[in-house]
Amino acid sequence: MSKTIKKRSKKRKVIVTPQGIVHIKASFNNIIITATNKEGQVISWASAGQQGFKGAKKSTPFAARQAAQACAQTAHDLGLKKVEVRTKGIGPGREHAIRGIAEVGMEVTLIKDITPIPHNGCRAPRQRHP
Repeated sequence: MSKTIKKRSKKRKVIVTPQGIVHIKASFNNIIITATNKEGQVISWASAGQQGFKGAKKSTPFAARQAAQACAQTAHDLGLKKVEVRTKGIGPGREHAIRGIAEVGMEVTLIKDITPIPHNGCRAPRQRHP
């Protein structure tokens, strides 16, 4: 058998500008924080599970703050200074995650909620026959 040699692709270089966006996705089970530049390229990310929290502790405000601080610290060290925060989801810890980002030293310029809201809802079930 011949061995296939995989080509290693170059690691993508992300341009870190002083301004960026922090996306917070807060579900009932976990929280994921992603720091991106204005073009949407990921600079750093963190989650409550990545920080070592397991089970029900992942969905606590304390875990959200720890994950936000870890993500923001990495991005701040790379040069991200001003951020706008976009939150999605209805999980606990959204506000604590924003406070954790601000504690690191980043300036929060905008807080926007982008949680999807259904305009018409699901299709109604069929009518029962008498």
